[in-house]
Amino acid sequence: MKSSRIVLINVIVILLLVAGGGAAVYYYVQSVNYISTDNARVEGQAVPIAAPAAGMLTQWKGQVGQTYSSGQTLGYIRAATGSVSLSAPAAGTIVQQSAVVNSVVAPGTPLARMYDLNNLWITANIAETDIRDIKVGQAVDLDVDAFPGNTLTGKVSQIGLATAGTFSLLPVSNTTTNYTRVTQVIPVNISVDSYRGLGLLPGMSVSVRIHK
Repeated sequence: MKSSRIVLINVIVILLLVAGGGAAVYYYVQSVNYISTDNARVEGQAVPIAAPAAGMLTQWKGQVGQTYSSGQTLGYIRAATGSVSLSAPAAGTIVQQSAVVNSVVAPGTPLARMYDLNNLWITANIAETDIRDIKVGQAVDLDVDAFPGNTLTGKVSQIGLATAGTFSLLPVSNTTTNYTRVTQVIPVNISVDSYRGLGLLPGMSVSVRIHK
């Protein structure tokens, strides 16, 4: 009875060692061959639609989820000089709107926002300690949180020329003007080879794995 217990303990210890060794090998291979981060998201070029003149918004044809071509009429404003048409400044899909018919608008009043959903990319924030291993053209695996089990592929298309913190409204410093030393991240743009029928949307969270 006692010997069988010793054998069982030895087997358990061996299995734990094997599992631990396998995990160590896996993480070593990952670190050697890939740069991974889940600090990434789907991005696109936002196109704002604003009132071109002061007056009353007498008609609005835009609908969230509908796609419009560049120059397509979206509405009309009754201004002091007459009726002014509102046109889509570029081709895209309306993803958000705040236009209210029969409301008074001023020049530049935001009415809606569009994206070209066929021209999206991934922006990944890469630690500055890893950026030296990033090159334009490197292959990338993409896992979008909204679509688990559907790995997409892409390529590094652009490497940022400044850290993300450079553009922060709250700079990392203190009252002694000494910088707080923290690892900075640099934005890296990744083109998507194919959506594979997935409905990618701006803002979706993504995990990326860049092949070294």
